[in-house]
Amino acid sequence: MVIGAGYEDGRLTEIEVRDLAARAFAEMNLDGRRVIVIIPDGTRTAPMPMMFRVFFDLLGARVSKLDYLIALGTHQPMSDEAILGLVGITNQERSNRFKDIGIYNHAWDNPETFATLGRITGEEIGEISNGLLKEAVDVRLNRMVLDYDQIIICGPTFPHEVVGFSGGNKYFFPGIGGAEVINFSHWLGALITSYETIGTKYTPVRRVIDRAASFIKKPKLCFSLVMKGTDLAGLYIGSPESAYDRAADLSARLHINWVDRPFKRVLSVIPQMYADLWTGAKGMYKLEPAIADGGEVIIYAPHISEVSYTHGRYLDEIGYHVRDYFLKQWDRFGKYPGGVVAHSTHVRGIGAYDSATGVETPRIKVTLATRIPEERCRRINLGYIDPDSINPEDFAGREDEGVKLIPKAGEMLYRVAKPHKPGD
Repeated sequence: MVIGAGYEDGRLTEIEVRDLAARAFAEMNLDGRRVIVIIPDGTRTAPMPMMFRVFFDLLGARVSKLDYLIALGTHQPMSDEAILGLVGITNQERSNRFKDIGIYNHAWDNPETFATLGRITGEEIGEISNGLLKEAVDVRLNRMVLDYDQIIICGPTFPHEVVGFSGGNKYFFPGIGGAEVINFSHWLGALITSYETIGTKYTPVRRVIDRAASFIKKPKLCFSLVMKGTDLAGLYIGSPESAYDRAADLSARLHINWVDRPFKRVLSVIPQMYADLWTGAKGMYKLEPAIADGGEVIIYAPHISEVSYTHGRYLDEIGYHVRDYFLKQWDRFGKYPGGVVAHSTHVRGIGAYDSATGVETPRIKVTLATRIPEERCRRINLGYIDPDSINPEDFAGREDEGVKLIPKAGEMLYRVAKPHKPGD
């Protein structure tokens, strides 16, 4: 059963959120239990300060422990100051009212973080992936959550380049999962391509992470949030699978912009919450399906000066290329983490590679207007424009010319109303 509400043209008030949460918790045996809440980092728009206080008010006096784990995936750990901002509390509140609440970064880079829960067999992977891959995958998870009696997921659902829509069990994998499922699932998504996956409710990658989550033998409850701008438009509470199901439906209605014809050139303005290209590349993923063949996405982010704080050294070696560039030279690239190679293909978009001539033909152009130096942009196979030469307003109001300004890129997906396939 799912408890929830959602609006296409309205928002949930805090009173409604508290009522829905209270109804959900009333049906659960949480008295004296240890509870951990898995939440997103600062790269997702969500009312975490409100949810933090709602959980404290409803559970603080009931449970023996209430802690939080930030689902970083492989993002950089958040500073103490950033964590306070994420949950909306002051230093004084942290030291007094909320002193017994632990808020932890997922330590994905420490091997001792993980416990092995099981293995998805190669035969099952073959069935899940429709035969694309047939390798067994070990399922590892942050062992911290196994010390609690109840796991709560709380985070938003948006269209997503790897899994179709974010949310649900994605907060386990890649959120607090081991490298095996992360790399495997991202590479599977790359084989299918972001172009085909993004905005699709159920995908092979979703089936992989749902199967991986089935190894977690702890009670799980999911608060699936759906945002409309900075307002909370929907909240669905239930199992990770059922809450996701309802949230993805509302997200599809709120977060997909249908356009009559593809754009020729887009200025994708990346908000400050994305600190490097690794995260800011959502400004490409969400636009690719609405770009005409030969068109261009300009990733405009004067605040970004790094490709990836975590994976930059790999990306400097492999660059950004279409999927077949890697597939047809797998002897060279198979040694790299699948998640990194997948990211490369998602940013570069779909295209072709002729192994006989060595000619790569991406469908569209991807140009960086960031503080990443021009030489580095060229070396990693992306275009470059000096960000200081760009006035975003020059791109506004020009849809009739096929030019589009996206003021806050990264969460809204754009698609052509008549499905546009390469070559149309």
